[in-house]
Amino acid sequence: MEHEAARELMVKRQLAGRDIKDPRVLEAMRAVPRHLFVPEAFRDRAYDDMAMGIGQGQTISQPYMVAKMTEMLELTGSERVLEVGTGSGYQSAVLAALSREVFSIERIEALAGQA
Repeated sequence: MEHEAARELMVKRQLAGRDIKDPRVLEAMRAVPRHLFVPEAFRDRAYDDMAMGIGQGQTISQPYMVAKMTEMLELTGSERVLEVGTGSGYQSAVLAALSREVFSIERIEALAGQA
């Protein structure tokens, strides 16, 4: 339950409280559990508005950036999306909530296995 409350605060303060207006994007961000996409050591801060290391010199983008990039796509739900650079898989999960199909490519094998 603590993660759900933190996720809701993230959506209200960091996203809707700024310039993210698309209700579908806000709902997708509310639905996808970001704490499952960050290393165990960072789970208590998963909903902070910051990028976090995920290993292999890579990061998971801050929630606001994920929401902003997603909103700018203006997805309607019928799209097939190609994401290059899967990373943790978080952006892919958000995109999957808003599109028909997502294809994601990751060049770093260790990250691909974790996503």
